[in-house]
Amino acid sequence: MRLYETARREIVEFSPGPTVTMYSCGVTPYDAAHLGHAQVYLIFDLLQRRLRDMGHSTKLVRNITDVDDDILRKARELGVHYLDLAAEEMTRFDANMQAIGLLPVYGEPRATSAIPDILSLIGAVLDSGHAYVTGGAVYFDVSSFDRFGQVSHLSRAEMLRLAAEAGGNPDDPNKRDPLDFVLWQSSAPDEPAWESRWGPGRPGWHIECSALAMRELGETVDLHGGGRDLVFPHHECEVAQSESVTGTTFCRHWLHVGMVGLGGRKMSKSLGNLVFVGDLLKEWEPMVLRLALLAHHYRSDWDWDERDLVTAADRIERWRSSSGRPGGVSSAAPAVLEEVRARLDADLDAPGALSVIDEATAFAHDVTEAASLLGVVL
Repeated sequence: MRLYETARREIVEFSPGPTVTMYSCGVTPYDAAHLGHAQVYLIFDLLQRRLRDMGHSTKLVRNITDVDDDILRKARELGVHYLDLAAEEMTRFDANMQAIGLLPVYGEPRATSAIPDILSLIGAVLDSGHAYVTGGAVYFDVSSFDRFGQVSHLSRAEMLRLAAEAGGNPDDPNKRDPLDFVLWQSSAPDEPAWESRWGPGRPGWHIECSALAMRELGETVDLHGGGRDLVFPHHECEVAQSESVTGTTFCRHWLHVGMVGLGGRKMSKSLGNLVFVGDLLKEWEPMVLRLALLAHHYRSDWDWDERDLVTAADRIERWRSSSGRPGGVSSAAPAVLEEVRARLDADLDAPGALSVIDEATAFAHDVTEAASLLGVVL
């Protein structure tokens, strides 16, 4: 299998051991799952299916960011407890992901379950000389980590812009450098707070994933990723704080999924240009939605168009007709399956795999096994 590796910026061999450890950054559950979420988790599901098909066992962890600025702000607006909001949204999220055929993940840990691990990790970062305490908060000192930028390869100006967009607050006067990022912060009066040796407060966003990834999977994971908007600052910061403590590689392979847009702009809660999975599932069969998403290569940015669902519905009907046709030809099924495997091994070329199956149905071949590898139930 060959996959694009973000930090190396090229397609490379992905050759993990018998058990593959993977970490996918999960949702902050303060609103319904949209198509951008579904695309990311579907790609990790596709990768997990192919790895299992190759004979590997997989451990895929997908965290839940149930305490951060966004969920606390939304809970405040709604007048509800932030954990009640998280529980309600995770129930919807899990139902949507199950509907479109995602395999169960190895773990789905909550950030709030890892406060002791987070405190321990922050203490280790401080003890290693890579962080400092000021103004009731703990900051990571990016100048102390000479490999900062190894994942994103961005200029300082680009980093500052993205940090500001992601809520990194480069203008914080307590920072030695605008790119320094918070590991622990004081809580507002109406926010949750935990005791620490630096005072009561709550964790920063980046430290949550490092603590969860290492707790669940060890100091080094085989593959880590999420949407491409997480490359910086989130994943860059994860590497810095993790490797500054362990002294070893945090992630062997970084995989990032392109952005899904609507009307020429990336889908985001801040813009409000979202298409929700739950709304589409009220009108369309789940496998149709799965096929509509698989029709786009995972590294591509693309705009959602409801005509994709019409195309996908026609496609699955042809596949089912071919596989269930009396007297249909099944002798070519193994060859079709092998060709689909080859397409997936070429940087998860799902659109290419769909084309292979389309061609097979033109000759009335049974494509049940090939479709199953893509998680499509006929």
